Amino acid sequence: MAAFVLPALLFLALCVSAFKDRRRFRNAVLFGLTFITFSAALLFQVTALPGWAALPIIALAFAAPTVGTMVIGGFLIANGVTMVRKEGRRPANLLSMLAGLGIFGMIALLVAVPMFHSVVLTGVAATLTLVVAYVAFVFLCFLGYAFLYGRIKVRGDVDHVVMLGSGLIGGDRVPPLLASRLRKGQEIYAAQLARGSRPPVLLTSGGKGSDERVAEARAMADWLIAEGVPAEHITLEDRSRTTEENMLFSKEIMLADDPGYRCVVVTNNFHAFRAAMMARKAGVNGQVVGSPTARYFLPSATLREFVAVFWEHRRVNLSICGLLVVIGATATLVAA
Repeated sequence: MAAFVLPALLFLALCVSAFKDRRRFRNAVLFGLTFITFSAALLFQVTALPGWAALPIIALAFAAPTVGTMVIGGFLIANGVTMVRKEGRRPANLLSMLAGLGIFGMIALLVAVPMFHSVVLTGVAATLTLVVAYVAFVFLCFLGYAFLYGRIKVRGDVDHVVMLGSGLIGGDRVPPLLASRLRKGQEIYAAQLARGSRPPVLLTSGGKGSDERVAEARAMADWLIAEGVPAEHITLEDRSRTTEENMLFSKEIMLADDPGYRCVVVTNNFHAFRAAMMARKAGVNGQVVGSPTARYFLPSATLREFVAVFWEHRRVNLSICGLLVVIGATATLVAA
């Protein structure tokens, strides 16, 4: 049972950290470490089983990641083709395809290295493996905790439902992605009314882009009014150009209305955890919930979110990657 002490302590740290604020990226790292150490503890316990039972479990534990990696690589390439076909060849739409090709490229490198009997090439491959393993670990932390964060339900009364803009079609029409956010906001609004609570203010947040005829907030408000929401229950925040400004400017409006406000911020599900981290940074008092997104769009969008989160914490991430490169280079020089 001693093997489970570390995962238990990490899980306790996760619970304490999440209780203080569920919007910290530290929670994602603690979640990942808890999962890995718990899995390792389970594997240690396998050795106590009879050989006929232990061997299949150990084989599965090592085979599943290998097969799973190849399946994920193939899925990402297929998704990349779908993204290009449906969304165009913009760089952001190529992320899933590039990730899939990167996975198979890494596998090919590891298979080919032993054929060359080169200490330097082996060292380079080992160093690259360390860096890729770290990035993969951070990604899985992000993915796992973002999934859990997205399952959190809205509880109690809320004073404002903030809906983040995402661009307009033709300069004045709400696209499907944004309509999904507005429907989710409507659902929360209706649930609050069903509780017998005071109607929350629906706060549409989004400024006017250079290619738009009206502010996103105005188009969003018109959409809600057309769906039957009373205009007096809607407030516009029409200055923001970025998610950070969405949070800051919406916070100003909510504080002016009620210094003790409690809100819910609505975005799409792939963006919810990162938006929650931005809300925390901006000092917004509320949780972030996600609305549904087309399935084909999720892998590429999730990768974009991860890249953004990884870069936002670049000081730590690049320092660790740099340390791994130094360790790999040092080991290669010693071996040579």
